[in-house]
Amino acid sequence: MASVFSHIAVPAVLYACFKSETVNLKLFLLAAVCAVFPDIDIIGFKFGIPYGSQWGHRGFTHSLVFALCLASLLTYFHKKLRSKPWPVFWFCFGSCASHAFLDAMTNGGLGVALIWPFSLERIFLPFRPIQVSPIGVGHFVTERGLRVIASELIWVLIPALVIGTIGAVIRDKHVKQ
Repeated sequence: MASVFSHIAVPAVLYACFKSETVNLKLFLLAAVCAVFPDIDIIGFKFGIPYGSQWGHRGFTHSLVFALCLASLLTYFHKKLRSKPWPVFWFCFGSCASHAFLDAMTNGGLGVALIWPFSLERIFLPFRPIQVSPIGVGHFVTERGLRVIASELIWVLIPALVIGTIGAVIRDKHVKQ
């Protein structure tokens, strides 16, 4: 998997580019949770669910159907978020779905069950430059953990910073006009 930092980069870029009364801090925080939520499946390890199972890590919670269902459910709370239904849906769906795509760009583990329940096949993208992240915070202070951080800086975090900055500048120029 990509690390939590990289997964949160996607909603951060979206927030920087589209920040408004509708795309506000509350919605960003919810989307950040959506971006890491698919990894809730790691609790399956404690219950003996095999990694390769559709219920295991990178299984159904990494599918587009899961992202669709989660975003649909969260859209119900649009008033509490002081937003509108469609921005809540798309922001949450995009953030949750991005998790699977980032994981599918890693160089290790099993692929992701992107099109579950239509197929149980685990999918990787053809371009897989991101070093697979170890599970657990303590593993980031190892040589392998530092390689993961460097990989994510190059392939996710620095591009996200550039895109987010450009998007914010464009957004600000558009708002001032």
